[in-house]
Amino acid sequence: MTFEDLRIVPPILKALKAQGYTSPTPIQAQSIPILLRGKDLLGCAQTGTGKTAAFSIPVLQNIYLDQQNPPRKKGFRKIKALIVTPTRELAIQIGENFTAYARYTHIKNTVIFGGVKQGNQTQALKKGVDVLVATPGRLLDLMQQGFISLKHIEYFVLDEADHMLDMGFIHDIRKIIAKIPEKRQSLFFSATMPPAIVNLSQKILGDYDSVTIKPEQATAERVEQAVYFVSKSDKRKLLLHLLQSEPAQSVLVFSRTKFGADKIVRWLKKSDIKSAAIHGNKSQGARQRTLKEFKSGKIDVLVATDIAARGIDVDELSLVINYDLPNVSETYVHRIGRTGRASASGIALSFCDKDERTYLRDIEKLIKQDINVIEEHPYVEVVTDASPKKTHKPQGARSNRNKRSGSNKNFKHKKRNNYKKHRSSPSRKKG
Repeated sequence: MTFEDLRIVPPILKALKAQGYTSPTPIQAQSIPILLRGKDLLGCAQTGTGKTAAFSIPVLQNIYLDQQNPPRKKGFRKIKALIVTPTRELAIQIGENFTAYARYTHIKNTVIFGGVKQGNQTQALKKGVDVLVATPGRLLDLMQQGFISLKHIEYFVLDEADHMLDMGFIHDIRKIIAKIPEKRQSLFFSATMPPAIVNLSQKILGDYDSVTIKPEQATAERVEQAVYFVSKSDKRKLLLHLLQSEPAQSVLVFSRTKFGADKIVRWLKKSDIKSAAIHGNKSQGARQRTLKEFKSGKIDVLVATDIAARGIDVDELSLVINYDLPNVSETYVHRIGRTGRASASGIALSFCDKDERTYLRDIEKLIKQDINVIEEHPYVEVVTDASPKKTHKPQGARSNRNKRSGSNKNFKHKKRNNYKKHRSSPSRKKG
């Protein structure tokens, strides 16, 4: 299937070709026809599946066709589409995509978010825009100041809804929904669908269709994964050992906390490794400069928290390292997807201390596969106490597990020469 098959209008099709897009991803192929028919959409998909194009292309096409019939009159532009997303980085990324796809149309967009002075944002709003991309806090603030009216909204997109809830934006979202017209097309995207998200979607959507893209297995299969058993105190030594023994460009390291991210960077800089941290305590200007330097190659290692990593879109990301394993299994999938975006493959390594082994078992249960264990490294953690038994596998699976691990004995990473000294052994030791 191609974008021509989806009946995209010529100006947007031309812009997609300029971006190098020819064939839609699964979520695009399924979502775009639904949205072009005018129906609401409930989408379950993670970042990296092409979700932004899945909603921005049809929104732009619908606005474009509205402007053609009847032709748009000159004058102040009223906001027709509102996209609400949880983080500044995601808002900026979505805005850039709208600009790229609308390149050969007269549709204008702007992005507003907190953490910076509002002057440039309000100036853009005064000139008039068709599409507004916003984070909840700054949106409500500028609405209260009278810079924004949502009376003419025809298309409403709530992106990364589960992270909206995680970040405490649920009340802000309800206030925003109360201000937009009931007659509208609504798009609701979330990577997971817990009860609270389902309940929220029912309050936003009208007559809707659902699209669910399950990237967990697909992503896990594309990304070559391995885990190192290491004590918490030795994690930074292992990180430094890996980065120095087999240097790689564009390494994204995930830390559970902001303090931890800064601590990792200080440790790496002492060893002359070009690195920087990105998290919520950094100013917007600092975050944008860091991302730009990382994308341009001036920084080799970016250490990020999960929330701050939303919106990081780096081509040919060499490696993702889970310095801390996440306690939410789905978060692991989002993380490793950073190096296996769309149809690309990638490499993901994880550090696991004795307190995180439960998280590892939950992750393996979610992705329905065993992660290779690299036992030959200088900082192997030896657990003397018997580790808890796995609860998600039948008791007879142990012998099969050993056979599977044996089949992965020659585990290698995407770059054949990278990490060649660290291969998994025939079986996982029980601790």
